Amino acid sequence: MGRMEVCGGGGRQRWKSSRCMQGNINLKPPPLTNSIVHENVKMGSDGESDQASGTSSDEVQSPVRVRMRNNHHRRISNEDINKRLSLPADIRLPEGYLEKFAMNSPPFDKPMSRRLRRASLSEIGFGKLETYIKLDKLGEGTYATVFKGRSKLTDNLVALKEIRLEHEEGAPCTAIREVSLLKDLKHANIVTLHDIIHTDKCLTLVFEYLEKDLKQYMDDCGSIMSVHNVKIFLFQLLRGLAYCHRRKVLHRDLKPQNLLINEKGELKLADFGLARAKSVPTKTYSNEVVTLWYRPPDVLLGSTEYSTPIDMWGVGCIFYEMITGRPLFPGSTVEDELHLIFRILGTPTEESWPGITTSEEFKTYNFPRYHAEPLVNHAPRIDNDGHDLLSMLLQFEAKKRVSAEDALRHSYFRCLGDQVQTLADSKYIQSDLFDSSQRWS
Repeated sequence: MGRMEVCGGGGRQRWKSSRCMQGNINLKPPPLTNSIVHENVKMGSDGESDQASGTSSDEVQSPVRVRMRNNHHRRISNEDINKRLSLPADIRLPEGYLEKFAMNSPPFDKPMSRRLRRASLSEIGFGKLETYIKLDKLGEGTYATVFKGRSKLTDNLVALKEIRLEHEEGAPCTAIREVSLLKDLKHANIVTLHDIIHTDKCLTLVFEYLEKDLKQYMDDCGSIMSVHNVKIFLFQLLRGLAYCHRRKVLHRDLKPQNLLINEKGELKLADFGLARAKSVPTKTYSNEVVTLWYRPPDVLLGSTEYSTPIDMWGVGCIFYEMITGRPLFPGSTVEDELHLIFRILGTPTEESWPGITTSEEFKTYNFPRYHAEPLVNHAPRIDNDGHDLLSMLLQFEAKKRVSAEDALRHSYFRCLGDQVQTLADSKYIQSDLFDSSQRWS
């Protein structure tokens, strides 16, 4: 089973696998692949394909209405329909749908109307609860329940995130945020939203299914991950994050529980309930974001004027946790969290963090004067390149933290080869790079 964490109000719920991964058991490595995401249906919030038509016409057209003017000299194939409607290659079309589509669809050199596209997807089965078989319950939170499910359209496993709709309040803002962002975030290292089902009482988000999250993976390895796999996972995390940051999207809740992994070692960013699109440079945001252990010191001290570096501190904390098997700064309160940070990285000064000594929030705590300790003392398995990258991520001053884009080109990843730097967004890092001795059982 897979797990995902659901954010909403005071409730959080995790999407996790109950299967365990055992260490040191040899398994035949997965085949070499740079395959494209199988199910990459770009769905809108109404269940409509996001591959927008080239017309704004709202002409009323039923997909079953016969219009003989179209395609007399051409036989329409399943592949044609898949391409026309942006469907996964392994979709199972309803019986007789091919003929109906051929008679009704406009010529392929002309765009479909939005109404016809929506009706076509609905007739295939998108946007309908009966299209998905509900299996095991994976967990429950304040606003949502997550189930393992199976799609009748592809026979693939899916994760069904059911969000209860209150009559007066409607959908939680976290759900609206997650849907609106994931519609446009299409990347091999970001979880795919396949479908959206809206009823009076419930909003169901249909996600691709991944077996574990990074926290479960580390636990099942006995907290001793292969150093090579640490590098593979970190590269994929940075790759997905760089894609988000290029689009001015801040995740704002990076932690091992929100990084999903399949049995090929493919890692994907999930749970965008706290994510935000940063469109105006001067816009301020809430500082009640990011789980405490992964929250950067500037935000802990009350900063609301942040940008993409807010995520990079969390990447550093996750990197350390993978290499050591334990969290870097497991604080219980904001003050405790800052105290742990300063004990290891040193109490900041004007030299290490310009302007910090005039911060009223910082002065209120009156922290002792700690001297920085070499991070390698706490993470002996990390090499020199890894130590350098970790130091670049864990910078007090936000603007000094390395960006996701630059981190991908760090010498720490040199051994992965040059081709990983030029992968298309839809392609995965080669699965033969993943150390399958830390196997799934």
